[in-house]
Amino acid sequence: MSKERNSNKHTILIHKLIFTVFIVLIYLLGRSLPLFGLDLSVDTSIDIDVQTLLLQTISGDRYEHSVLTLGIFPYMISSLIIQMVMAALSSEKKSRISQVTLNRISLLIMLVVAIIQAVYKLNKLSFIYSDNELIMTWIVVVAEMVAGAFVILWLADRNSRYGIGGQTMLIYINILDSFIAMLHGNAFSKVIIPVILSIVVVVVVIIMENAEKRLPVQRVAIHSIYADKNYMAIKLNPIGVMPVMFSSAVFMLLQIIVAGIRFVFPNSGVVTWIHNNMVLTEIFGIIVYIGVLYFLTIFMSMVFISPKDLTEQFLKSGDSIVDLHAGDDTYRYLRGQILSISIVSSTVMGVCILIPMLLEYFRIIDASLAALPSLFMMLAGIFYNLLQEVITIRNYDEYKPFI
Repeated sequence: MSKERNSNKHTILIHKLIFTVFIVLIYLLGRSLPLFGLDLSVDTSIDIDVQTLLLQTISGDRYEHSVLTLGIFPYMISSLIIQMVMAALSSEKKSRISQVTLNRISLLIMLVVAIIQAVYKLNKLSFIYSDNELIMTWIVVVAEMVAGAFVILWLADRNSRYGIGGQTMLIYINILDSFIAMLHGNAFSKVIIPVILSIVVVVVVIIMENAEKRLPVQRVAIHSIYADKNYMAIKLNPIGVMPVMFSSAVFMLLQIIVAGIRFVFPNSGVVTWIHNNMVLTEIFGIIVYIGVLYFLTIFMSMVFISPKDLTEQFLKSGDSIVDLHAGDDTYRYLRGQILSISIVSSTVMGVCILIPMLLEYFRIIDASLAALPSLFMMLAGIFYNLLQEVITIRNYDEYKPFI
């Protein structure tokens, strides 16, 4: 028995890596399958700028011609809506909603968002059919894109269960694709400033991921010399780079909403101006994007590190924060701490993203390289979490049997 267990040593990590490679290959294959009825003779070249590359991280492919073109956008919007609704509910109402019900509601919202996004993308596609055949082609293409979004969700879910990197692995592949698009054909002189900014961003992300604020806690069950060394730690980057990825999804949603409003009110000068400037190459679009980043960082911090839930845990356990009464005082203190930390986190990430966007706007750096620091930020955050997961699995593999 001991020899059999030793022979299985390190196999869990290997099996997970193999499974993830298999999932990635399926994803890449899906990205190469064109939608039905497309006119492939039409020039598919697009302008490579900060918006194209950032939004590609949550899209299936840069040219938007494959069955996986919707990417993980519908799922991200659906999960964000569920989080916002659940955050507004009381603990009693939350307890009445089963996980099965939540999953069904999430899939329904995802279906609606996917259909809307697919219809929005039809305007960017050229088809070989016309008249009545074109209408049927639109229906088929919308069905293909919606089905592709659910295939991506299935792949991400399988990788979360049996692979490495969870759902972010597909985003990782999209980011690497963006890197290839950015660096292709650019002279070394153009890359210097974006690379320097990217290195600074990576250093900042690593520091934020490892830095934490420690709140002293008094544990009722500890009466030894270690009683004064207890604390509750909150990372200075509490949600990691997740808000950056979700910001791209929300910004894309806002673009779709503005496009829909412009379709209803085509003669409105204000709506037309907003539509034309709701891009990351204009000051208005940049401000909106940074504002979304601030909102999501603060909101997600309050949801995932809930001061209300932490306060209830203290009340149930009898523990408390040093020099604070349990209940409302603790809740207000934790809410203030989490709010201040999330504001610092969103400011740091916002500055790292804002600087290269402004440099692109004032033509100091090339448009195709302005997204490099932002992508490095996401890569560093995802890679850090991926590394921690691999270390955990490897340590589990190295456990020795008792017999």
